[in-house]
Amino acid sequence: MKDLFKGCWTIPNLLSLIRILLIPVFAVLFYNDEKIWAVFVLALSGLSDTFDGQIARRFNQVSALGKILDPVADKLTQITIAIMLLIDFRSAENALIQAFSWVFLVFLIKEAIMIIGGLIMLLLNIRPGAAEFWGKAATLVFYVGMVLIIAFGPEVGALNAVVGFELPAVVTGIIVAVSAIMTIAAFLSYMPETFRQFKEYFDNKKKAQSK
Repeated sequence: MKDLFKGCWTIPNLLSLIRILLIPVFAVLFYNDEKIWAVFVLALSGLSDTFDGQIARRFNQVSALGKILDPVADKLTQITIAIMLLIDFRSAENALIQAFSWVFLVFLIKEAIMIIGGLIMLLLNIRPGAAEFWGKAATLVFYVGMVLIIAFGPEVGALNAVVGFELPAVVTGIIVAVSAIMTIAAFLSYMPETFRQFKEYFDNKKKAQSK
């Protein structure tokens, strides 16, 4: 625990904390149909996610806490977005939009598995690996896609009436499907390293017991 909080007072960690605090703000705004403000909060969260990693690497402010705080902020944000849009899609009149509502369960199931697996690894003193290319790409696609849907999606878009533009239902479905495929690819990309870490842990445990 001492090592976890060593050098934790950094700008990237503060940005990650702000992202976590923005999650209930986004949820309340979205639930109360203040979706223009919800889009703004979500975009702000996405920008802070981009900047915290760049600042951490450029100014050598990478910390053990940051490696945990950043993915936790990502996962909580994505879970909240998925739940909000699942509810909105289920209540839509468009049959195609309703059909794609269940795709959001892919995000929820993936994040639930990742959170449970991460907690088990931490309990076993195994440090979860940092996000690789597929994880970062999936997060970027998810953020961009969901902001587009919340802003311009059919029936759910916050800016439809303001700008006079609405994404076709088919395009909205494709965005959701591509995000889900990227999410599955990211999940699978974590598996080899995760299995290797668990194997190494149990191998070391067997060696210690045999001595």
